[in-house]
Amino acid sequence: MRGPSGYFLPTTFPGETVKAFVPQPLPPEPSLAWDASLQALSQKAMLAVGRLDGLTALLPDVSQFLYTYIRKEAVLSSQIEGTQSSLDELLLFETEEVPGVPSDDVIEVSNYVAAMEHGLKRLREGFPISLRLIREIHGVLLAKGRGSQKQPGEFRTSQNWIGGTRPGNARFVPPPPDQVIECMGALEKYLHTDPVQTPPLLKAALSHVQFESIHPFLDGNGRIGRLLITFLLCHEGVLQQPLLYLSLFLKQHRKEYYELLQRVRTEGAWEEWLAFFFQGVAATADQAADTARRILRLFQENQRRIVEAGAAPSVARVHELLQRQPMLSVKRARSLLKDPPTFVTVNSAFSRLVDLGIVEEKTGGARNRVFAYKGYLTILAEGTEPR
Repeated sequence: MRGPSGYFLPTTFPGETVKAFVPQPLPPEPSLAWDASLQALSQKAMLAVGRLDGLTALLPDVSQFLYTYIRKEAVLSSQIEGTQSSLDELLLFETEEVPGVPSDDVIEVSNYVAAMEHGLKRLREGFPISLRLIREIHGVLLAKGRGSQKQPGEFRTSQNWIGGTRPGNARFVPPPPDQVIECMGALEKYLHTDPVQTPPLLKAALSHVQFESIHPFLDGNGRIGRLLITFLLCHEGVLQQPLLYLSLFLKQHRKEYYELLQRVRTEGAWEEWLAFFFQGVAATADQAADTARRILRLFQENQRRIVEAGAAPSVARVHELLQRQPMLSVKRARSLLKDPPTFVTVNSAFSRLVDLGIVEEKTGGARNRVFAYKGYLTILAEGTEPR
């Protein structure tokens, strides 16, 4: 074992002195031990990502899949931080016709969607992954709700900690606030291939741990750190579309995930972390590809059922809309259709889809009803059930 991946700095906190961890700049020293097993896991992960990326070219409209897949990731990543919102609740919240005050959990998940979409938009515009972009994304993430009082878009100026009620009994104490800018500056250089060029998947793995160890914000570090993985892979051209998210894997292996982050800090266990990360990437990429194939089969099967039932053309048009947004009201569907048919026609189309077992009504009201694409959401919601 190479020893700790940083050093512990005595830091005075009201009433006690604690040892805060300051990570050494990347890449790890001494160099990583790339044995045959780790190389094989890395190659398996890259092949799985390549298959997933190739699948996007076969999707008739990748935006159909991305709309809801991004929302699934938002629910999962937020659940790791303790929220209890479901995918259905998020989609209902985004449906403007549904009355009621949303819960704090749903607001947090909705913020995550906005932060993710903002970051992806900036990357498409050619903006580099930088401290400025990370702060921008954080500002969107904490714009509303519980985190809005915790310096949105700004690196912390006070000490934080993980676990426990104070730094003195915490599981982990990140760098003191006066070290944050220096640590993040070194991470930014590494992201920009200074001092060494690093393969994208390895860079994403190492940078994620480094970001989590610095914990540069008062709140939202876990969610930003997980987003950074996908943004890096898109920025480096490994993924053409943002389809790889590790949150489900990390949720399912949460205990091992946190233990490995800590072992990197205290023991320099980078190789063990990389093995776990590569396994997670391979499993996640294969699962995402399988999900996309199952959804495509569902769309095709339901299209066939609509035709065989002799349904009116408006039924097929509404079905196409639901492939892009799997939860819609009649009013919203009319606004999205070109040359919109009458309200009665669209309402009848939804009723026919209910009769065919393709959609279900979610709100139970005679007015402003909202319908969900049942099979689509069932596939996507796998693993997102709050615990």
